[in-house]
Amino acid sequence: MKIILVGNGRMGRQIADIVDRSGEHTILRALDAGDPIDAQAFAGSDVIIDFTVRDAFLVNYPAMIASGVPVVVGTTGLDDVMGRVKAEVAAAGASMLSSANFSLGVNIFLRTLREAARLIAPFGQFDIALCEQHHTGKADFPSGTGLRAAEVVLSANPRKRTVTRQLEEGRKIGSEELQVAAVRLGSVFGVHSALIDSDADSIELTHTAKNRTGFASGAVHAAAWLAARHRVQPGFYSMDDFLNDLFTA
Repeated sequence: MKIILVGNGRMGRQIADIVDRSGEHTILRALDAGDPIDAQAFAGSDVIIDFTVRDAFLVNYPAMIASGVPVVVGTTGLDDVMGRVKAEVAAAGASMLSSANFSLGVNIFLRTLREAARLIAPFGQFDIALCEQHHTGKADFPSGTGLRAAEVVLSANPRKRTVTRQLEEGRKIGSEELQVAAVRLGSVFGVHSALIDSDADSIELTHTAKNRTGFASGAVHAAAWLAARHRVQPGFYSMDDFLNDLFTA
């Protein structure tokens, strides 16, 4: 598989390192986020992997879609524009897989969280909240994975209907609100926790990222899946689609 990277930052370099060590795939070229990019820039590749920032993605994604090459997107902070992007992907007959987090460990955490939220739903004594921790250089707040975890809880537990990112002084949180707390601290790489509490006991689910290897490896696996999927059924996909196919197989 021939890969073109868009974004030559820390994640891009980690992906390149994993690809080089695997010997299964090839990095055709790596484009910096600010490079002039048109559809021809992706000629000869089997898949594009984009790890840039919001502004760069918004400038570059029309060219990526127009190239006809399937695109894996790890850029975060795009929730408000993804509806438009999905429509353009569909109109072009293109393929894209977007995820806030490609770590297989994180995605197993999210599936475990969904089941925990479902199990406590009938029991009103159990409340649930989410907390994520990252280094002080992280721009989005809460993290994309934190917001994805909130979506998972809301889909599985009808007692939680809205997401609260911050509480104003003097206001009590409502029972239907799901708090997603965000902490920015030093060089913390990434910790996501679900906190479940009742008068009798507490349950905690936590995923702690040790380095970028899990994210990069998951992105490469997802890219290989998307390249094959695109040949059969172009469309807009998620990590759930990838994992469902993997687990079914």
